[in-house]
Amino acid sequence: MRAQIAANTRLATEDPVEMTAPARKAFLDRFEKQVDPDGVLAPDERARRAEAARKAYFAKLALASSKARAARAATRKSGGASDAA
Repeated sequence: MRAQIAANTRLATEDPVEMTAPARKAFLDRFEKQVDPDGVLAPDERARRAEAARKAYFAKLALASSKARAARAATRKSGGASDAA
């Protein structure tokens, strides 16, 4: 609860886009390091490959989410336990 209060207080006084910029940069930089760990590619080629790696990453997340939703739906349909507590 205290962490939530602190986070909301900070968000009320600072620009959230600016506040999360370093984390976003680190997240996106990881794809460049993934596709060109030695830094030998031309910047435009590295950017192209990093964008493809980023798209693949999010596609994998979407697939996992879809499978989880389908599994939950199948469980509910077969009379299994519900998600409600």
